[in-house]
Amino acid sequence: MRIVFLLPVADMSGGNRVVSIYAKALGELGHQVTVISPPRRPLSLRKKLSSLLNEGVWGNTGSPHKSHLDDLGVDHRVLNTFRAIESKDVPDADVIVATWWETAEWLARMEHKKGAKAYFIQHHEVFHYLPVERARATYKAPLHKIVIANWLRAVMAEEYGDTEVDLVPNSVDTTQFHALPRTKQRHPTVGFLFNVEKFKGVDIALKAIQMLRQRFSNLRVLAFGMSNPVDFPGWDATIEYERAPAQNRLREIYAQCDVWITASRSEGFNLPAMEAMACRTPVVATRTGWPEEAIVDDKNGFLVDIDDVTGLAERAALVLDLELDAWQAMSLAAYKTATAGSWEQSTRMFEESLSKCIRRSANKEI
Repeated sequence: MRIVFLLPVADMSGGNRVVSIYAKALGELGHQVTVISPPRRPLSLRKKLSSLLNEGVWGNTGSPHKSHLDDLGVDHRVLNTFRAIESKDVPDADVIVATWWETAEWLARMEHKKGAKAYFIQHHEVFHYLPVERARATYKAPLHKIVIANWLRAVMAEEYGDTEVDLVPNSVDTTQFHALPRTKQRHPTVGFLFNVEKFKGVDIALKAIQMLRQRFSNLRVLAFGMSNPVDFPGWDATIEYERAPAQNRLREIYAQCDVWITASRSEGFNLPAMEAMACRTPVVATRTGWPEEAIVDDKNGFLVDIDDVTGLAERAALVLDLELDAWQAMSLAAYKTATAGSWEQSTRMFEESLSKCIRRSANKEI
């Protein structure tokens, strides 16, 4: 197949990471894969000034030139200017894949002769900071939908009336995320992902960590992320934070933790939770995304309600307080849960869904 992926931008986001995995894997299966994206949106004067004050560099946004597509050998074409991707930018293909609500708008406007139209949905993008009605309209568009979680398939059926939706779950790269069986850390250690977006719930995670410090005086806290956390409300300067760590460093961070916490208010999937579990770290998570489907209380971690600071702290404390044998049993269960599938299996499922999209297009079902 000739496959084209449309990205809103090439960066280090989790969604783009998944796309890069499929682009590379599908190419290795013999398909002709092209990824197209605009360059990064030009920064406003206000953001440039903020960057100068916080980063010491005019216009620097953290890692402006890095993306998960770097050095993959994938045909990645970047437009000369920031604008919508149009038919003229896209080579003739068998199937074109939108990867975000805005790219779905672009795809819907393209000539049908360019290729069958698929929509890879990694979240229900109806956030307050987006043009919500435009985003909702993309889920009603005649595109073949591929989702990464059962909850998204249910949303597509219940809210948008589309029952012909394929589920292709994410997986974890066990060559990158793995750890040998281990004991608990010398000091109780908790980890989390730092992200400034409100729906990621870092404010809740920080409050829970403060509660944990009252119980564990020698608590060690690890975190990583792409942004500077210094000015984030409630940030604790004793947190050992790594900004934009190398990908091969992530498993070392996960494997230093006795428990990984995630307090998201909304998640399409939550790859870091899966990655932590692949590194044998139990996870305490809010009831969102993949954790809600995968975590079984007191077996491989715990689930808590959204915005439940006390619950998050108490369940994390339960994991930290486990006797060694019980903790190792939970660690093993977490590992088995995360590694039950593989990217090879997911890629084959994705490949079949794209073939299905082509068939449905030929039959004028979409």
